[in-house]
Amino acid sequence: MQQVSDEPITRVQSLAQSGLSRVPPQYIQPPHTRPVRHTPPDTVPTVDLSAFDPTRRASAVASIAHACRDWGAFHVTNHGVPPPLLAAVRRAGRAFFDRFPMPDKLRYACTAAASEGYGSKMLAPSSSSSAVTRVLDWRDYFDHHTLPLSRRNPKRWPEFPSDYRDTVARYGDEMKALAQKLLALISESLGLRPSCIEDAVGEFYQNVTISYYPPCPEPDLTLGLQSHSDMGAITLLIQDDVEGLQVLKGGDEWVTVQPLSDAVLVLLADQTEIITNGKYRSCEHRAITNPDRARLSVATFHDPAKTVKISPASELIDESSPAKYRDVVYGDYVLSWYTKGPEGKRNIDALVLDS
Repeated sequence: MQQVSDEPITRVQSLAQSGLSRVPPQYIQPPHTRPVRHTPPDTVPTVDLSAFDPTRRASAVASIAHACRDWGAFHVTNHGVPPPLLAAVRRAGRAFFDRFPMPDKLRYACTAAASEGYGSKMLAPSSSSSAVTRVLDWRDYFDHHTLPLSRRNPKRWPEFPSDYRDTVARYGDEMKALAQKLLALISESLGLRPSCIEDAVGEFYQNVTISYYPPCPEPDLTLGLQSHSDMGAITLLIQDDVEGLQVLKGGDEWVTVQPLSDAVLVLLADQTEIITNGKYRSCEHRAITNPDRARLSVATFHDPAKTVKISPASELIDESSPAKYRDVVYGDYVLSWYTKGPEGKRNIDALVLDS
């Protein structure tokens, strides 16, 4: 989900192609949020779903429980989504960003009135005189509204290459099916009925966002995407072969997620943290930049409707384990996220009840 303003925006790709040797000041992160470039020995776990073979389900559930407790993120392999489709959606995104002339890209620009489309700013600067000016991300993106079907209008998506619209639509459908299966496994890993988390979330509101991170002349001063946890229920992400995504492990260690071409990265989001009563925490993550190569990722967000009230699952609440989070209407949570800005996990932490 993206939110933009109507003010003129310089596309990051245009900046990168202009040959500048220094990044403009609005992209420079304060010292405490700048990336530290080292590779810890840890790596995000990988769970083999073996195409959901029922004889291996117990093993997959146990692996998912471990990954959710320790990371809030994990790769899945043998997930049932055809690898050629993963390649096709990456190829479609690359075609838009690498081969579309800028005037053609701007035909699809999103606005404050229509958030779907081609954009560069996730958040408009705050109008509050007391608020800190927000640093911009070194990223352009194309956001597609894919579910429910009433939101899906492929005419708002690029026509080039010729299979772009069909590819994104099929990809969204496959990601929905995978998200449903994963939420069932995550529910089971907590001893809940398989449909528990999905029932709490309700009908998926799905966005497919293709992000493009151009080469950056000063990668040690910038972020492709600021640190945050996703606001919805579950995010499914694929990358190209350029590393750049990092997840926060243990609250103090940024771990680079190594790209796996046919794997899908699962990121738990804030509403799942509430529903699981904090037994599983949403994954804080960010994107760093690269001085030499552009990077592309495709994130598929699965959110509740804005009218849905989210609360901890009753099965996880008792006298010895009281509710840790206030109930929240999802639309109010979204408004808070965009008003305050993401800044790590501060929006979900604001819902924690005093113990």
